[in-house]
Amino acid sequence: MTYRNRIAILMLLDSLIVLSAIFLSSYILYDTFAMREDVLLISAIVLFVAHHVFAVFYGLYQKAWEYASIGELFIIFNTVTLSILFAALTQYVLQGSIMLRALLVTWMLHMLMIGGSRFAWRMFRDNWFQTIKGKRRTLIVGAGSAGTMVARQLLSSHETELHPVVFLDDDPKKEKIQFLGIPVKGTVKDVVDIVKQEKIEHIIIAAPSMPQSNLNTVFEQCSETKVHTQIMPKMEDILTGKVSINQFRDVEVEDLLGREPVELDTVSVSSYITNKTALITGAGGSIGSEICRQIAEFSPEKLILLGHGENSIYKIERELQNQKKGNIEIIPLIADIKDRARMFEIMSFYQPDVIYHAAAHKHVPLMESNPFEAVKNNVFGTKNVADAANEAKIGTFVLVSSDKAVKPTNVMGSTKRIAEMVVQQLNEKSNTNFVAVRFGNVLGSRGSVIPLFKEQISQGGPVTVTDPEMTRYFMTIPEASRLVIQAGALARGGEIFVLDMGQPVKIVDLAKNLIKLSGFTEEEIGIVFSGIRPGEKMYEELLNKTEKTERQVFPKIYIGRSVMDDQPSINLITKDLETINQNDVSNYVIKLANGQYDEVKKFSYLKTLS
Repeated sequence: MTYRNRIAILMLLDSLIVLSAIFLSSYILYDTFAMREDVLLISAIVLFVAHHVFAVFYGLYQKAWEYASIGELFIIFNTVTLSILFAALTQYVLQGSIMLRALLVTWMLHMLMIGGSRFAWRMFRDNWFQTIKGKRRTLIVGAGSAGTMVARQLLSSHETELHPVVFLDDDPKKEKIQFLGIPVKGTVKDVVDIVKQEKIEHIIIAAPSMPQSNLNTVFEQCSETKVHTQIMPKMEDILTGKVSINQFRDVEVEDLLGREPVELDTVSVSSYITNKTALITGAGGSIGSEICRQIAEFSPEKLILLGHGENSIYKIERELQNQKKGNIEIIPLIADIKDRARMFEIMSFYQPDVIYHAAAHKHVPLMESNPFEAVKNNVFGTKNVADAANEAKIGTFVLVSSDKAVKPTNVMGSTKRIAEMVVQQLNEKSNTNFVAVRFGNVLGSRGSVIPLFKEQISQGGPVTVTDPEMTRYFMTIPEASRLVIQAGALARGGEIFVLDMGQPVKIVDLAKNLIKLSGFTEEEIGIVFSGIRPGEKMYEELLNKTEKTERQVFPKIYIGRSVMDDQPSINLITKDLETINQNDVSNYVIKLANGQYDEVKKFSYLKTLS
């Protein structure tokens, strides 16, 4: 039905109701048309004109009545009431009195027939026009505004294969109450029994206000039913139009971290990014590409994507070009951070306002086997970019570091700690604000355990875990990227920013969750403990005791400052690293990163410390 046809039908229906209601009320009250015929006729005409004027004013004909609710009923009330008042005024002018009883009955007939006609269509659409044959019986966890929104969408949609039949909600006030004709039959603890009683085939978790720490518990209870469990999209994605409310998604490991995500202070971030030039090294990597996506939301003038791998840079550049807002100039640069002259050339030419240095080798076992490559990329590469930033007088430089830089036992963590020393020493004498950001393991990033576990599960298992007691801090790629961006806004120079990542997670628990999320049991997909690999620790820290402070500079973001006393000059360190025997590299960087300076003084240039 076209828009014009729909409007015409509604106006014709209302016209018949309005013109007939006042005559019908007179007949009901007096068994005859007791009003003077001229007054009755004029009252009907006034009601007709006034009703359509107020209907247009309040947008009565533009409403989608298949989704009618209290708001639409209130519009009908306003339209009918004001129309009756105009008719009453007309009667008073014509005959000096008001047929109050007749107008009250007319008002009630208007409300009943106009409102009833709209809600009758909704009832017809919900109960007759839509068939539930072949649809899957669905349980909705959460009977709040989000849950009822999901239920209404499912009831009114022809395309979905889901049909809601029952709610569960932990609010005792809602027990045995019906929403949209769907009963609340218990709490989440009753999910196993309710699934059996109601023959549930699908579960939707629709509780966006639920604390993140509770979601893991809810999912655990739902997973006991062996019924496919999904979660509604994020409200911000629905409101911004990225997804529709019925685009449910499977529960991801990220949802089970048990921690509320860190959000950006958009005002402070905008102040140093909007209409400025931002450069991201390692822009094609997991963290670098997400930083690019989030920076693009703040409308920089230029966004420079610097990376060594042409395919990854091409991919993120095309993605940003297709999704960019406004007139952002996106500049892809293929360059190696180990090329010192090229770094100085880029900084001098583009003069970025802020640099996010995400380029790094980060795979622990691989770097144990290739220590000098870790040094060249993570130390020399960082020094090249940082020196170039200092020379070009860049405003802010943010180094992406790692929790493995704390008391490092491996080459990767040690080179990251030395990279922190590079930027901290430069900050002492530079006009550029050099800061570092530490965070734990990033879920879904290249080389992380999640892609490995998924691959092992897809192959039928087993899933390999190093040790049953090994723990790690985890965060999502968007969280990590937000922390890096927020650090730029908080930077005053020399800080190490750390995210409050909650409690560390056992790797074995992560593996168990992923097996469940994949629809398997631990009996079907086994877990094998392979033992700790070279350079790994049983647990990670985010700050040394000497670095820890209680100062929270932003919700869930803390700041630490490494002790700079007696640290050898970075220039001396790099000279040693250029001349040192490659067999001694691992031992050298680990001792240096842990502050064991006496142990490394035997190397030529550092003897000057003694």
